[in-house]
Amino acid sequence: MKKVVITGGSGLLGRCIVKEFVERGYDVVNCDVKKVDDLPCRTVIINLKNLGEVYGVLQGADAVVHLAAIPQAYTHSNEVTYENNVMSTYNILEAAAGLGINKVVLASSESSYGVCFSQKQLEPLYVPIDEDHPQLPDDSYGMSKIVNEKTAEMMNRRTGMQVVSLRLGNVITPDMYQQFPSFINDPFQRDVILWSYIDARDAATACIQAIEKDGLGAVALNIGANETSMNIESRELMAKRFPNVEIRGDVEGFEPLLNNKKAKELLDWNPVHHWRDYVEGQ
Repeated sequence: MKKVVITGGSGLLGRCIVKEFVERGYDVVNCDVKKVDDLPCRTVIINLKNLGEVYGVLQGADAVVHLAAIPQAYTHSNEVTYENNVMSTYNILEAAAGLGINKVVLASSESSYGVCFSQKQLEPLYVPIDEDHPQLPDDSYGMSKIVNEKTAEMMNRRTGMQVVSLRLGNVITPDMYQQFPSFINDPFQRDVILWSYIDARDAATACIQAIEKDGLGAVALNIGANETSMNIESRELMAKRFPNVEIRGDVEGFEPLLNNKKAKELLDWNPVHHWRDYVEGQ
């Protein structure tokens, strides 16, 4: 049984990922600032900005999934968000390297492209946004994710460690589908995330595939569903909200505007949860 340390496993996404790893037969340790009662694994309360504590909890691990972060730029001050997210990720990678752990998954974000939390209402340069789209955030949260991806590349150069950074779309847990009828017909809601979403269970399988695959090096991958979260076709959404943005390729129907093709190819992964299966009347 392989041991996997998951940071941030007490959160909404983290709980789904912990559960999926446990069900797959992994020995899981959750590291977080809080303990929840419904996790099927041991929880260690930890300060990830303390490198010694990180070394201690990673002892004996075969892999790490690092989810823990201040989740949104507007919940803390800019400097606190940046310091926390950058230093905790650096410590995870540094300790993993020192302990000979060769596989790490990092939770990155679609916000790194610069649209989500922009104070200037930035628009994408083109859609669907793929991993080659410039990362142009003007907020500390998005910038912290870019720094973390670059730290992953540095650690890969230094040690050969495989680090997969998952640029996650808006994470949806099963209970959140009840919210969909309130926005699926309004193109001016959820536009700053290009109407993207990813079911937490599909994000969990992406994490597992990223751990179980070999030879990936340091790579960043978009993780989103196979369709938008809207009941309006994608080209119509763009015409109403971003009429001057280039649409590349044959985007048809409800196809996503956060391109997930690279993740599906490299990870042999495919999201299987679709919001219409959970929303009555759709």
